Amino acid sequence: MDPNRVLIFDTTLRDGEQSPGATLNLAEKLEIARQLARLGVDIIEAGFAIASPGDFEAVSKIAQDVGQLDNPPIIANLARCAKKDIDQAWSAVQWAKRPRIHTFLATSDIHLEHKLRISRNDCIEQVGEFVSYAKSLCPDVEFSPEDAGRSDPEFLWQVLAVAVQAGATTLNIPDTVGYCTPQEYGRLIEGIVENVPGIKEGKVIVSVHCHDDLGLAVANSLVGVLNGARQVEGCINGIGERAGNAALEEVVMALYTRRDRYGCYTGIRTEEIYRTSQLVSALT
Repeated sequence: MDPNRVLIFDTTLRDGEQSPGATLNLAEKLEIARQLARLGVDIIEAGFAIASPGDFEAVSKIAQDVGQLDNPPIIANLARCAKKDIDQAWSAVQWAKRPRIHTFLATSDIHLEHKLRISRNDCIEQVGEFVSYAKSLCPDVEFSPEDAGRSDPEFLWQVLAVAVQAGATTLNIPDTVGYCTPQEYGRLIEGIVENVPGIKEGKVIVSVHCHDDLGLAVANSLVGVLNGARQVEGCINGIGERAGNAALEEVVMALYTRRDRYGCYTGIRTEEIYRTSQLVSALT
């Protein structure tokens, strides 16, 4: 991959649909997915297949339709680090020409202790086991350490190294609760690039996934790019869980307008941004 190319990962149909009040039926999801392909996004996260029969059906249909276009986007599905989630994810995305399983497990001490009730060692073991299992089904696996923004950086490096060894080729670093400042998040991405094997060699892509609780999702995403991230995750119009995700159109236009600053480009057809924004607005 060109080291100056930033991949655009659209999660409007997964994280975006978790926006308060937003619900989409199968036909609407398919219409948005087709427009996202026209827009030129690299990856469409079509849903969370284990969440409901409707979500499974939508992901499957998008994989069979948009995922079969000429030069199609990657069709991804989110899955917890659990066998049933990963099996369901693969059942849904396997019809795409370019399927991806995106699996995640929390790494912050607050999540490990109070939500998952597991130790750091348990976390490392589960990441190795389930990333490896996902890789046995699908050639393209992305791993996210949930709540990375509040995780101990050195522990995070350990977890990510295990994920890479197990077969992950994209490491997504979520600021899950929108807590980080740009300075903190930039240092976090810089540390990961410097300390996790495979990234500097170009074998592994670092991705950013930021929430807007403090109004910093786009800023954090851009500072992530400055520090070596080459995939940005976000939603059209900045919709998403709680206060929203990074607005993809803002990230794309910042990279386009200030290429002198960021030195990167995307494959987005900018003339399709307005049409995509209006469609998502109308349907949600």
